[in-house]
Amino acid sequence: MTKVLYITAHPHDDTVSYSMAVGKAFIETYKQTNPDHEIINLDLYTEHIPEIDVDVFSGWGKLRSGQDFNELSAEEKNKVSRLSELCEQFIAADKYVFVTPLWNFSFPPVVKAYIDAISVAGKTFKYTEQGPVGLLTDKKALHIQARGGIYSEGPAAAMEMGHRFLNVIMQFYGVPSFEGLFVEGHAAMPDKAEEIKENAIARAKDLAHTF
Repeated sequence: MTKVLYITAHPHDDTVSYSMAVGKAFIETYKQTNPDHEIINLDLYTEHIPEIDVDVFSGWGKLRSGQDFNELSAEEKNKVSRLSELCEQFIAADKYVFVTPLWNFSFPPVVKAYIDAISVAGKTFKYTEQGPVGLLTDKKALHIQARGGIYSEGPAAAMEMGHRFLNVIMQFYGVPSFEGLFVEGHAAMPDKAEEIKENAIARAKDLAHTF
């Protein structure tokens, strides 16, 4: 069965957030189009996403030195096991849908914490004599992102670092297909905000049939 990991990163729901509204339209249409696929919802604002801190480094170090997992402290066990769980969940999925806003030219901090959790040598990529090689070569990914301004062209294009970061990461993992669906300009043009949102929802529904 095809597994789709639907990863959202916004404190608000679809009634407030443009990215969440477009994401909801996409995933609901995708479900209707692919009723036999398994959709796994991962809300980064409600899930436990450990940051890589002193406990994580200490736990990893102990495991690398040959110590048994049961010898780790409670904090080390909790964080190391959760990071492993998140990485294995990511690897097990066939498709990824990231839903984020553009905040301060990037994305909410929890997205970076999540990327850190799944960027594991030997799991999502490996080191070789020729350099790192991605291991997720049979996956595909989509990023739905809401941007209050215009970043697809013009002087602000070079300042957008959220989608570009995810694009680099997906390439690093070896993911051969990574698309972007953007909702932009609604803050810069509030009189057209509803039209911009509805157009993006329509595009999301169309894309759901082919993703």
